[in-house]
Amino acid sequence: MHWSIIISYGNKRKSMKTVTLKKSDRNLKGTIQLPFSKSLSNRLMIIKAQTSGDFQIKNLAKADDTLLLADLLKQIKERKQQKQIVELDTGNAGTAMRFLTAYLSSKQGKWILTGSERMKLRPIGALVDALRLLGADIDYLAKLGYPPLLIKGRPLRGGEITIDAGISSQFVSALIMTGPCIPGGITIHLRGEAVSKPYINMTIRLLEYFGVQVKREKNKIIIPESAFQPIDYIVEADWSSAAFWYESAALADEVDLILTGLNSNSLQGDSIISSIYQNFGVTTEYLENGVRITKAKKKMDGFYFNFTDYPDIAPPVITTCAAIGIQGRFEGLKSLKLKETNRLLALTNEFKKIGIIIEILDSTDNDLSMEFPPSIMKITLPLRMASYGDHRMAMTFAPLALKMGTITIEDPDVVKKSYPQFWEHLASLGFEIQ
Repeated sequence: MHWSIIISYGNKRKSMKTVTLKKSDRNLKGTIQLPFSKSLSNRLMIIKAQTSGDFQIKNLAKADDTLLLADLLKQIKERKQQKQIVELDTGNAGTAMRFLTAYLSSKQGKWILTGSERMKLRPIGALVDALRLLGADIDYLAKLGYPPLLIKGRPLRGGEITIDAGISSQFVSALIMTGPCIPGGITIHLRGEAVSKPYINMTIRLLEYFGVQVKREKNKIIIPESAFQPIDYIVEADWSSAAFWYESAALADEVDLILTGLNSNSLQGDSIISSIYQNFGVTTEYLENGVRITKAKKKMDGFYFNFTDYPDIAPPVITTCAAIGIQGRFEGLKSLKLKETNRLLALTNEFKKIGIIIEILDSTDNDLSMEFPPSIMKITLPLRMASYGDHRMAMTFAPLALKMGTITIEDPDVVKKSYPQFWEHLASLGFEIQ
């Protein structure tokens, strides 16, 4: 199949790149080589940086976030003997900011850890407070509780700490990966309802793979002082990226799509996407190296789900319900406000363009939920959807071309954060992309 991609610029007033998708039919047939898991890759690099002895990470993700973290770790290794302050820019990479905050706390040197303007609005105070209890020397350089940070690395001391687990699972993962390198180990008490628990479980299972015997007791995680064992690791494909193909399948008429690199025994919590989309008539067949997804017609009146543990797949699932016109009720959404953009606000704003009004509701447990009634999309072409500088928003809106025939999406380069080949893969399935 021959295809080409042309990314054009919008009008001079907005001066923004756009990509326009067109699909002459509603069929999805072909094979997609999914990107490798960014979540696994980034954790593995932090573990490798703390391991005495070398090991191979096979299938390391090529996402911008992973490449950035690899570069920052290289800079840290090369410049740790410098007496002057070293500034490290994490851009818009949340894992890099959170993981390196913990990692640098015990690394010799003085470090300024900063990021994009959006990163400076994403809270990090709970992680800093926990690290300070272990002896870390961390100061805020601007707003209290937010990046940028000045970190003066020094030996940490083991002990018990408590952290609010309801803000970001990455705070907990950062502490877990640092724990084995702290004399005496650490015990982490989780306060409140943890968000994205599967990512915490992923981190624990990785430590166990590398020989650290983690103990879990209800809301307590005990991490002993221990040396990571150098063992080669093969990274699996990314289930979070697969969510956009499941969304596409739900909006298509005929589907026969193979997604390579996925497996049923995954460390990734977002593998639940295969079960979620059974409700939309999308069937998953596990193959030797991936999955085959097909679709049968299925009548639905509405769909309910709690995304507390799976916030990254909330946008495509919510958009699926809106696009097929069924009632939606979704809970566990509070962490969506703290992502690369406020994803609740982004969905609310963009859905108005297709005639769907979302109601955001506060709940008694300090969470957020969303609902909307059965609606028929009201489409006025040309339709232009904003991505808000957020990779997952751009990829969430792209499958709408199957329902609308054509759609324009702003700032298409943002997909490089997690899925650099996304537009090429759409083109390989018959989407015309200009």
